[in-house]
Amino acid sequence: MQETLKQPNEIPHNEKLLSLKYEGFKCVEISRWVICGLIGFLTGLIACFIDIVVEIVAAYKYKIVKRYIDQFVVEGGLCASVILWAILNSAFVMAGSLVVAIFEPIAAGSGIPQIKCYLNGVKIPRVVRLKTLVVKVFGVICSVVGGLAVGKEGPMIHSGAVVAAGVSQGRSTSLKKDLKIFEYFRRDTEKRDFVSAGAAAGVSAAFGAPVGGVLFSLEEGASFWNQMLTWRIFFASMISTFTLNFFRSIYNGNPGELANPGLINFGQFESGAYKLYEIPIFICMGAVGGVLGAGFNALNYWLTIFRIRYIHRSYLQVIEAILAAAATATVSYILMYCSDDCQTPGEHQAVEYPLQVTQSHNKLIIIEDLRLYCIHSKNTLLLVHQLFCPDGQHNSIATVFFNTPERSVRNLFHNFPGSYNSLTLFLFTFTYFFLACWTYGLTVSAGVFIPSLLLGAAWGRLIGNLLTNSGVSIFADPGKYALMGAAAQLGGIVRMTLSLTVIMVEATGNVTYGLPIMLVLMTSKIVGDYFAEGLYDIHIKLQSVPFLGWEAPATSHSFTAREVMSSPVMCFNRTEKVGTIVDVLSNTSAKHNGFPIVSDFTTNEVYLFYSTQVIKFFLHVFVERAQLKQRKLLLKDFRDAYPRFPPIQSIHVSQDERECTMDLTEFMNPTPYTVPQETSLPRVFKLFRALGLRHLVVVDNENRVVGLVTRKDLARYHLGKHGLEELQLAQT
Repeated sequence: MQETLKQPNEIPHNEKLLSLKYEGFKCVEISRWVICGLIGFLTGLIACFIDIVVEIVAAYKYKIVKRYIDQFVVEGGLCASVILWAILNSAFVMAGSLVVAIFEPIAAGSGIPQIKCYLNGVKIPRVVRLKTLVVKVFGVICSVVGGLAVGKEGPMIHSGAVVAAGVSQGRSTSLKKDLKIFEYFRRDTEKRDFVSAGAAAGVSAAFGAPVGGVLFSLEEGASFWNQMLTWRIFFASMISTFTLNFFRSIYNGNPGELANPGLINFGQFESGAYKLYEIPIFICMGAVGGVLGAGFNALNYWLTIFRIRYIHRSYLQVIEAILAAAATATVSYILMYCSDDCQTPGEHQAVEYPLQVTQSHNKLIIIEDLRLYCIHSKNTLLLVHQLFCPDGQHNSIATVFFNTPERSVRNLFHNFPGSYNSLTLFLFTFTYFFLACWTYGLTVSAGVFIPSLLLGAAWGRLIGNLLTNSGVSIFADPGKYALMGAAAQLGGIVRMTLSLTVIMVEATGNVTYGLPIMLVLMTSKIVGDYFAEGLYDIHIKLQSVPFLGWEAPATSHSFTAREVMSSPVMCFNRTEKVGTIVDVLSNTSAKHNGFPIVSDFTTNEVYLFYSTQVIKFFLHVFVERAQLKQRKLLLKDFRDAYPRFPPIQSIHVSQDERECTMDLTEFMNPTPYTVPQETSLPRVFKLFRALGLRHLVVVDNENRVVGLVTRKDLARYHLGKHGLEELQLAQT
């Protein structure tokens, strides 16, 4: 039960709890498990839908491209083929960007920073709306099919969170449909727990990593944690990956063959285990990933500042996304055309591609993309020809650029030694670094997980090539270096350690690599933190969100609550004039988000605390129900209004009503959290972080209100160099 964690600004429900019997509590607990199961099931369905639609639409796009490129190759005019490719990619990206920019800008990006803020106790407007989910799903499909340096795995976390927020409330405020179920959970703390489960289910569906999903919610999000919550989140994660696996097996024509637990699978690393003397090399790769990740984050930070300053209009944001799509297609095509890395495939080099076979002969089989395959004696599809290479050979850089990012990562992990020369890998790393950095922050729905993995796998494979070419036989497998490079690069960008270690281990299916992956991620985080913050933290602070980390700042021990609180504080009396309340709430210059209720203004002793939303609801009920005194206000009234309480502009009070008084003690919390004014800042910080508070009343030795500590007051000590000052500078 989470009632002990309720916030002082929430509606108390002591009367309701006292009326519940043992059976009632059991029903509530069973309902929590049912909701978590529904969250996992629906999140898995959404992941399956995204994956299948991307595959079908991409196949159709490649079919059109191949038809015209064949014609251009025969008749001449390769420039027309690259223009066609760029136009097709730009069309998809334009559609996805338009939907995001016009209908729901909060759906841009992966959504992970916003969900982190939500789980941290900060309400981000519209972040868990049904409309946001629809735009997110459509946008990520268009972004991936449009060939941007993005992945569809990151947005699954946001999608799972939106599903959780809707299912747990038993209604949709967007569709104005109330199923009259799960009303007990219509409050912030309960809703936040379920959103944690939704985020974990999204990770599980993306990577086939249910344990990694649980640890992601613990490491990156949830402020509240206990044993039963862990079990429920794990249950939602398992249901999510099972649902995706089951429906994918039906789509692939093998019902019940549960071999695809996530949207991405790194393949089995069964051979070529690492040696003890390779661990120092892996640690050095972690340091490289930390440096490259810090450079990526710093460059993206300045690019984001530029966007805030100059590209803040919707049409400019759409134009930038179109330019990025066209540039990505053009650079990819030019690199493939100029590359002389033509390889002859060996018998053990299997190239996996899911598109439909359209023509078959004794030796050749044509796939609906730019590639030609042959049947090996063991019925293995092998790549034997691509554009700009002689017959019987393939273009290595094209196998990386002209493929889905997930399959490119798997190829870099598992293709046999010699599949890519060092120059090819260097050129790809150099170009993809800037393309991925440019892409993150566009007004499209997209994630940074897979681009980071692909980028790291490329330079990791490059290091593996250099070691293999040294002539030392112990460095014969460059694939494991690609794996370590992928982990180092992703860790250097997002700075995740515990959860990412487990995600990588679960996705590779080999716990043997757990230790080096952990060392690589720890090293990349330590090195990266020395130069710059994590990418998500940078974007959170650029949005001026009062996000609180796990620990108080190291320099905060010399501060007290009195030095950080906001003062003076606007208080209400227990019985207050309606006109006074309306005037205070209507004052746009005074942005009050909560009000201490005092016993009387002479002693100013704190009695309870109400959020602004609750005060507005009191006013709404007062105006709408003239017979309020004859009808007791019920807890159900608040649950029905949650979370969209009426705005003050919709409440019209007559002159006679302004002279009436309201009793604000109804549904009061008689024991709000308060701290003495001499309380140290670290202790105040721990109260906020552990309990998910938004306000904390500061009192003197006689229990009189002297100030109010808000999240924004505390966040001032966390903003650092990427905080409000730079944002204000960019907006001027």
